[in-house]
Amino acid sequence: MVYTEKDIKIDSSKVEELQFEPSFKEKYDSDDFVYEEKSKEQNIWDRFKEWLATLFQGLFGLANNEAAMGVVVIVMRVIAVLLILFVVYLIVKALLNKEGKWIFGKNSDRRLINYDEIERNLHLIDFEKLIKQSIQSGEKRLSIRYYYLWLLKKMSEKQIIEWDAEKTNSDYLYEIKSENFKKDFAYLSYLYNYIWYGEFELDEATFEKARKAFEKSIQSVY
Repeated sequence: MVYTEKDIKIDSSKVEELQFEPSFKEKYDSDDFVYEEKSKEQNIWDRFKEWLATLFQGLFGLANNEAAMGVVVIVMRVIAVLLILFVVYLIVKALLNKEGKWIFGKNSDRRLINYDEIERNLHLIDFEKLIKQSIQSGEKRLSIRYYYLWLLKKMSEKQIIEWDAEKTNSDYLYEIKSENFKKDFAYLSYLYNYIWYGEFELDEATFEKARKAFEKSIQSVY
């Protein structure tokens, strides 16, 4: 068949332009439409864990790398807990060292001279001054404590006892040769234990009675 120009028909209808919605890409951005996965770039920490996993897998004969990595995670958690406990231990130790290791461990001991300092320098401590300061600040129980240590200092200087921080009142009582002084010391030890370890409010009458008893015995040691 032969076609002429008259056979050509021109379509002059308007063509509608199609456009994609702005959110088109977002609809296909999920993992379901990712057909090529990119390998995650490993840092030094990841490589270290991989090395540990390989090491554990060889040492313990683990089935696969996943099981070995599980062991690595457990080990890391244990190490983290141990480190936390160690840090807490260091903090507590630092606080205790700062506060001091106090004689007999009572709450009011915190204003006392460090235990080690008393043990090393018992004969250099001015208990008379400490007693005066504690009385002025209203710390009667602390004053009785100082009186007791002052008495031990005098007894040690006169070789009535041999001072040792680890000894008890009974140990010192056994060393005293004089029966009269042994009775006085037994009574003063009772007062000291009653007042200091009792941790009750010390009234003025009881304090004066104990103070005079200690001063009398301290003077008798000279």
